[in-house]
Amino acid sequence: MRLFQNSALYPSYRPRLDRLTRELVGFVAHRKAFLDDRFGACHFLEPVLNGDASAFFTNGDDESLQQLWASEQGMPGTPALSEILISQIEHHRTEVFYNLDPLRYGSDFVRRLPGCVKHSIAWRAAPSPGADFGAYDRVVCNFPSILKSYSDRGWRTAHFMPAHDPEMDAYATNTDRPVDVLFIGGYTRHHRRRAEVLETVATLRQRHRIVFHLDSSRLTRLAESTLGRMLPLGRHRRPEAICALSAPPVFGRDLYAAISKAKIVLNGAVDMAGDDRGNMRCFEAMGCGALLVSDVGRYPAGIDAGHSMMTYSDATAAASVVSDALSKPDQTRAIAAIGHESIRQRYSKARQWQDFQRLYG
Repeated sequence: MRLFQNSALYPSYRPRLDRLTRELVGFVAHRKAFLDDRFGACHFLEPVLNGDASAFFTNGDDESLQQLWASEQGMPGTPALSEILISQIEHHRTEVFYNLDPLRYGSDFVRRLPGCVKHSIAWRAAPSPGADFGAYDRVVCNFPSILKSYSDRGWRTAHFMPAHDPEMDAYATNTDRPVDVLFIGGYTRHHRRRAEVLETVATLRQRHRIVFHLDSSRLTRLAESTLGRMLPLGRHRRPEAICALSAPPVFGRDLYAAISKAKIVLNGAVDMAGDDRGNMRCFEAMGCGALLVSDVGRYPAGIDAGHSMMTYSDATAAASVVSDALSKPDQTRAIAAIGHESIRQRYSKARQWQDFQRLYG
């Protein structure tokens, strides 16, 4: 079965990707640099990561990458991204189209797919009001409540899990972990629950080394600049305790490396999937050998509170769980090791690929 997997770039990742590809020439070299950096690798299927000849991968929203392919194939002018993607699918003779970017390439695009495509599958793990994914044969993710919202709209759905990236194993073996608590993600006052957790855990900074790699909005960066502090932008500035712990955002292998230097990775869901849990940070934290401390909820099998990770009920509890874990380093290391092995065994790339084939088998 000839697989085509389409993904998308996270805007804040773009500068890093530009640095990685600055000296490279050609579509294949640029794509290889992206895949080698492992950004989003939990979602990429085994044939893609193994470089199988039957599998094709691209980021269909990456203008520079896609125009490289179009130029190399002799497409005239500057074709639209959707036209390039259709041409790639035709050129590859795709039979299964797996799309991680259905907001951009929704039902209208699926209806244009060439006849060689026998199955179309979309991954979408967030509420999508106004979107239309109904033309896909399956819409998949790992959050049951979100899948139900899709089923209620008449779309065909299936439960499907991310997978452990085997490249994480080398990072998991690191025993030199000078950072006590690490958070990687976004901070905004709109996500009040997460903000409270970060602000409360930040009070531990006098006794522990805490690092928050925060991806800030342009408005926040302006509000916190010298000029911005002269403007009425106070509600967009982060608290001083958060700023004191803030470091630039990290992606790809830099994210793996950051986790490999941390004893604890703090995680917190945003109001998106109700009580369902299992965002990518869970797989990354446990996969790279840190102790995952996250909020209570319904986690996938193998992510078990008190056994392979720890949970908290609110901001005060989060600080207490973190403090307790850091006071018991042997126990913390043992739980982190169980977590890594659980993710590695239960959510392997081989299993993910087998599960994917069952979606259309």
